[in-house]
Amino acid sequence: MITLNDVRAAADRIAPYIRHTPTIAVEAVSQPITDARLSLKLESLQVTGSFKARGATNKLLSMPKEALSRGIVTASGGNHGLAVARASKLAGVLATVYVTESATAEKREKLKRWGANVEVVGQIWNETNVAALDFAEQTGAAYFHPFADPDVVAGQGTAGIELLEAVPDVDVVLVAIGGGGLISGMAVALKALKPSIRIVGIEPEGSPTLKACLDAGRLVHLDRVTSRVATMSCAETDQKVYETVRDNVDEIVVVSDEAMLEAARWLWFEMGIAADLSGAAAVAALRGKAIDIPSNQSVAAMVCGAGKDAL
Repeated sequence: MITLNDVRAAADRIAPYIRHTPTIAVEAVSQPITDARLSLKLESLQVTGSFKARGATNKLLSMPKEALSRGIVTASGGNHGLAVARASKLAGVLATVYVTESATAEKREKLKRWGANVEVVGQIWNETNVAALDFAEQTGAAYFHPFADPDVVAGQGTAGIELLEAVPDVDVVLVAIGGGGLISGMAVALKALKPSIRIVGIEPEGSPTLKACLDAGRLVHLDRVTSRVATMSCAETDQKVYETVRDNVDEIVVVSDEAMLEAARWLWFEMGIAADLSGAAAVAALRGKAIDIPSNQSVAAMVCGAGKDAL
């Protein structure tokens, strides 16, 4: 799908438009969640509040201007939509963002404040995406896929390069999964730069999309999606995303929605970090002992999105 060179090119392309987010050590906490050395990569401080700004901006800058003349459209659980709305501001065109019914009121309001036209359609992303694709076909608007577009995936991968620069001795990286774009991009970059690194994905119990694919050895469509975490709810990923994850990700674990909420509360209490539930997924996996990490290793958890879920 992409290579390390694609990620490096994306990093150069988007550098003037995104933030180089901090990676901080977790120290002096009252309730430790692992005996390993823990760092947090704070993509919650990224433009629009999540890593999604990386991929949407790279997609935008990779397109000819004339292709954007009729605006941009996408389907999102919230975070990708915000990134697309911001990208449309850079391009000077209108963004139409189709969101799921489960997208939080906070995300919808932020979308409107970014100037997007917001349409609420469908209970899960796959249903919402049908409406977005129809809109693109009818209007000629440029469609920005949240996870199956190589330019988007390469943009997300730039977070992996930054993380490894900040913590070169990292042994394990924990990444939340919705459709799989973030973990695909990061895994390609990280495995190319440090083949020994262990990459673990985290999915909701109610939407184990890529775990189901890995377990079956093929692309799988989930019969039911019950997670209330809109940014991580997806009934079916993309074939190339699945293959990238299959070839580069070491394992996938699942956590409950409640565990993510409790992890978001831990992040706020211990670290003063306002994370949405997807942003707390990696911490939830550590708190719930879903992953075995030796005490002498270094682990980095992606805090991939901001939100008021724990406040």
